Amino acid sequence: MGYFERKELYHSIEQDRKTKVLSFVTSDRQGMETQIAQDCIDPFVDLLEKIGPTNRISLILHTNGGQTLVAWRLVNLIRMFCEELEVLIPLKALSTGTLISIGADRVVMTKQATLGPIDPSVNNPLNPQAVIDGQSKQVPVSVESVRGYLDAARDELKIREEQSLTSVLLDLTSHIHPLVLGEIFRSQAQIRFLAEKLLSQQISEQDKIKSIIDFLCADSGSHDYTINRREAAELGLSIEKPSDALYKQLRKIHLNYNEELKLLEPYNAQALIVGAKPNHPVLYTIPRALVEGTVGGCYGFVSEGTLVRVQVQTNSGLHEGVKDERTFEGWKKLK
Repeated sequence: MGYFERKELYHSIEQDRKTKVLSFVTSDRQGMETQIAQDCIDPFVDLLEKIGPTNRISLILHTNGGQTLVAWRLVNLIRMFCEELEVLIPLKALSTGTLISIGADRVVMTKQATLGPIDPSVNNPLNPQAVIDGQSKQVPVSVESVRGYLDAARDELKIREEQSLTSVLLDLTSHIHPLVLGEIFRSQAQIRFLAEKLLSQQISEQDKIKSIIDFLCADSGSHDYTINRREAAELGLSIEKPSDALYKQLRKIHLNYNEELKLLEPYNAQALIVGAKPNHPVLYTIPRALVEGTVGGCYGFVSEGTLVRVQVQTNSGLHEGVKDERTFEGWKKLK
């Protein structure tokens, strides 16, 4: 199955819900993960222009998250073309995906679908380093983790004296660059501001909006926390349970994503060059995200290049390795 099989399912949803369907999938395939980023906007613009103004748009969403500002831009872009926006979640819309979801008029969640906290992490060239799998890598800094550290110093450890609090802050800056801390505090204010503006599309009570944002930003305790359909409704979000027919359609669509993007199959460069001779390049094209609909076709974020089997000299002798020569990475029209 591929795009044309999914297109038939999209058509069926459009007829049943009197809507126009768009789909946005970012890969969570191990070794080929992708995130929501600004470069997804152009494919959406093309598909939306082909749809034109319409009453309702249903966005099928599957993602682990990405850049928070893209949620604000994407929701506003789609709303320029419709009166009503709903998000349909077959399995998960985490982090920035949750931010997109709360900007809709309603969220349709299957029994296995999950949302997640929206507390961002800062990725900055000045981020701290850590040794992971023998290599030094930059570590993302969670906004809420820094906030939790400072809150614990004040509230749990009862540190009140100005000199002691200054010492706590200086200790923090010895591990996290002051410019990164500045970006963290700015991001904390920004995410709450964006969440409040997006939530106002489906909720009018300010107290309820504040309560939801507090939970999504901090009170859930961990960025890995997942929010199922029942808890999302208890929080006060506008949640809809799909009909049996819609559930089956969303399930088939998600299984189709799994097959096309190989979401359940860890990426293994060695497996792609089995049987290839040393220094003989093997071409590859790997789709890593999809933006598609019934009108305008399918766009994919793809990585393309060649893999070459090479011999690598190490302290313990020659070992076989794989050289990846990436020739293209970005969005292109697939269908």
